[in-house]
Amino acid sequence: QEESDKNITISNEVRPEDFQVMQNNPTKENNAEIERNGKKEFSHTNGNEESQCSIDERSQESQNCYCGRERNLGIVELQCGGCSKWFHENCVSVPIGKCVPFMSNYSFLCKLCNSSGIESFSKKQTTFSQMCGTALANLMQQSKADGKERSMFSKDREVIPYIVSNWESLTPMARRIKQTWHNTLHKAVLKDSEIFLCDERGHDGSMYGLVHQDLGKIGPSYDAVSRGPQKLNIDSSSSQGTFGVPKGRSSKRKFFDGQMTGAGKKVKSDLVMPKLPPNGYPLEHPFNKDGYRYILAEPDPHAPFRQEFDEGQDWAGKPIPGWLYRKLTPSNVLIALHDRAPQLKVSEDRLSVTGEKGYCMARATHGVNRGTWYFECTIEDMPEGSATRLGWSQALANLQGPLGYDKFSYSWRSRKGTKFHESKGYHYADVGYGQGDTLGFLIHLPKTSETIPLPQIYKDKPLVKFKSYLYYEEKDEMQLELKNMKPLPKSKIVFYKNGKSFGTAFENINAGTYYPAISLYKSCTVSLNFGPSFKHSPEENFKPICNLAHDATIEQAMTDLLFFTENKGKLRLDNL
Repeated sequence: QEESDKNITISNEVRPEDFQVMQNNPTKENNAEIERNGKKEFSHTNGNEESQCSIDERSQESQNCYCGRERNLGIVELQCGGCSKWFHENCVSVPIGKCVPFMSNYSFLCKLCNSSGIESFSKKQTTFSQMCGTALANLMQQSKADGKERSMFSKDREVIPYIVSNWESLTPMARRIKQTWHNTLHKAVLKDSEIFLCDERGHDGSMYGLVHQDLGKIGPSYDAVSRGPQKLNIDSSSSQGTFGVPKGRSSKRKFFDGQMTGAGKKVKSDLVMPKLPPNGYPLEHPFNKDGYRYILAEPDPHAPFRQEFDEGQDWAGKPIPGWLYRKLTPSNVLIALHDRAPQLKVSEDRLSVTGEKGYCMARATHGVNRGTWYFECTIEDMPEGSATRLGWSQALANLQGPLGYDKFSYSWRSRKGTKFHESKGYHYADVGYGQGDTLGFLIHLPKTSETIPLPQIYKDKPLVKFKSYLYYEEKDEMQLELKNMKPLPKSKIVFYKNGKSFGTAFENINAGTYYPAISLYKSCTVSLNFGPSFKHSPEENFKPICNLAHDATIEQAMTDLLFFTENKGKLRLDNL
């Protein structure tokens, strides 16, 4: 039981910058040992909130690595910025380059905490204080392995030689030719007396040691390390590590090289993508408008020179290579938050839309360019004077207008059942539709050749940053698209009302990729059903729109692979 108590970690303190230390033992101020049902528990209070968990539960939560084995201080281990767990180097699949144990100048997310499901690792710039701390920790571990248990080491005979022999592993900085950095190192040690011990009275010259000698507590400092992976924003995590026990709840964090951080002054890694919100898209984002489209990007782990780029230090003022990223393909078909008129209100589950004032439009996240596909819409609310036009739209259709306004979209209006294309209304159904009706939308796009068209390549497009996320920026080539537009023979669109088909609405429609789309007039509300289960399935053979999510992921991967194959040997960081 005593051994279990030692393994419990409870710490809400803000930590110093160079190495992370977590307090193992509960404090008397915030924790009280109690006994329930024969089990020892700790009650930890924070303001008016109180959480209690048993020692058995804490032990389970503190399990490290994918393999479940205990920590091994003799090898390189990485601490995740999301769950704070430690992972052995040989259990991690992401390349980490040259590293040594007890490093703190890195950011790491395990595959369970990263929104992409892939591990991410980047090495950060290092201070001399960090280098010295890492060197001392490794020297202590080595002496322990040799059975000597030393805590003080000679600056000239041990610390500096260790740094010199492991320079590339300790820091991305170029090797120093002159030895003036020896004095810089010594000044850093003297300055950081809360972290280092320094004895200059010995016959071997200056002797260095660590104030806190529990090596298991050394690691990187993440701003969100104590908040759990669900709230992790790795973009705002500090790139420096911490070492030293916090002095109290109100103690400030001490930073190396005289730097202090406060509100609005966090150390940031600008190129690390934060975790996405639960709805799968950034809450603040650019909209497709004014002739430009924005496609959310994520790091491409398969891109050449990915690690070299992550470990690079100075990209300020330089364009970010688009081929190092890839289009983020949504895992489900939903209403696109960026590809809609901003005045439309989208529900939290992104499956219903409410209008406001004049006609404006929203599209789905996925589109089709071949095959037979189907989705449904239900009119949830239609106040007097409101109306809808529902149907199919290409990417360049005007969002600030009704569906069917231009050559890129086809729609069915609620009033009188009129169908629209290029702003021209045609008689289609004898009656319209209203609140409570479920409408079906089927599109048939026959294959024109044996070649399967792949999605658009975005890796050659420029990247722009907006609110910590990167987006590909694409200019609309409206005139070029109109010039190349031609009808697709034997294609058709069919509309359904409560399971009844009103026949073919449009045929030989313009070739292209079509997205489920809705346009709303005033405050009506429409919900969408992309499948696989529908209220009224048509008799024709079709695929539900929801299947597009899986297909799009495969096709986008093929597109990216083709890009790298065609540009093999041409993609280099030194050409930027």
